Amino acid sequence: MPYDFYGGLDFGTSGARISIINLHKELVYSNSVPYSYSFKNPNSWINSCENLLVSLPIEIKINLNKLAISGTSGTLIASNLQGEPLGEAIPYDQACSENKILLESLTSGEDHLRTPYSSLAKALKLINAYGTNILLRHQSDWITGWFLKDWTYGEESNNIKLGWDLIKESWPKSYINTSWQKCLPKIIKSGRIIGQVHSGIAESFKLNKKLILISGITDSNASLIAAGLEKKDGLTVLGTTIVVKKIIDKPIKEKGITTHRVSGHWICGGASNAGCGILSKFFSDSEITELSRQINTSKTTSFNLLPLNSKGERFPIHDSHLEPILDPRPVSDSLYLHALFEGLAKIELKGWEKLSELTGSFPKKIITIGGGSKNPQWRKIREKIINIPIVSCKKTTSFGTALLAINAK
Repeated sequence: MPYDFYGGLDFGTSGARISIINLHKELVYSNSVPYSYSFKNPNSWINSCENLLVSLPIEIKINLNKLAISGTSGTLIASNLQGEPLGEAIPYDQACSENKILLESLTSGEDHLRTPYSSLAKALKLINAYGTNILLRHQSDWITGWFLKDWTYGEESNNIKLGWDLIKESWPKSYINTSWQKCLPKIIKSGRIIGQVHSGIAESFKLNKKLILISGITDSNASLIAAGLEKKDGLTVLGTTIVVKKIIDKPIKEKGITTHRVSGHWICGGASNAGCGILSKFFSDSEITELSRQINTSKTTSFNLLPLNSKGERFPIHDSHLEPILDPRPVSDSLYLHALFEGLAKIELKGWEKLSELTGSFPKKIITIGGGSKNPQWRKIREKIINIPIVSCKKTTSFGTALLAINAK
């Protein structure tokens, strides 16, 4: 073959993106599409995936060697044993409080699972709805299964919120002999070869018939790979939600905190329910760009907004009943945007304070990735409030996922 290409597909809250790199880890192609239906509808994921595959240049299709997939952490779907969805997915930011007593009985000593936002809480809700003759899969694992037409596997980082223990490399003992243990995936480490693309998928989209699928990763961990995070750095992902992450020496088990293992490092982080999602409820992208230019970042507003995307918060505080504070709204749109930026920056600061409290140190600098990282006025507001140097990373999450594919074993 004259060329070898490696791909990363990332499925976010509003759409999907693909990045293709060459053997030198250089980006040679990228594309993104919005979802046709709601985020919770798995058909949205497959439809956007199909659109991205159709649009790939033929030279890339026939020489695509490996492909990995990242998705939102904690978005869970129930399917039948053939992988067909039984209904909508439960998204990462939805609290499921119906089975609190059962949840607590299953999670003794596992505070990170004792939350209505955990995948375990979502799994119990799905089991109540559909029974135990089902498969429980996270977003990127289910999409990977679609490529293989085999939904056996689940990647480790995506399944921590479901109860997978990275140290013991097992499910909790409390899961043994439950009627639903069979619903769980067979766990495989991130960045490992799973299998070859299904012949029907390869034929439909004119892909290399020997294309290898690689076990994926959560979207924020793919961002971390793209950013090239070092131990002294912190990472903020400014997408629909705000995610903060840093490298740590040993794992942490705490409500609202997720500990991952990425590229040989322990990583801890938390995800707020606030982020760019709230901005899009009030302004278009072009309006945000124009209004941002009108902001005087040397001044502060008198507002104290709590711009959650919806009711409830996961991190830096844990309160499924917390209400957003979006009023009063001034006459000036640029002033309102300024106040929203400040509110989001204060949430980010509290996130870094929480991680500092747990790990003993603040980052020396913050690397920012995601759509919000492109806004220079927001960056200046964040630097003023958080008081840590901030740099923007132009690489995308799907680029990090492509790096995972090329480095696969």
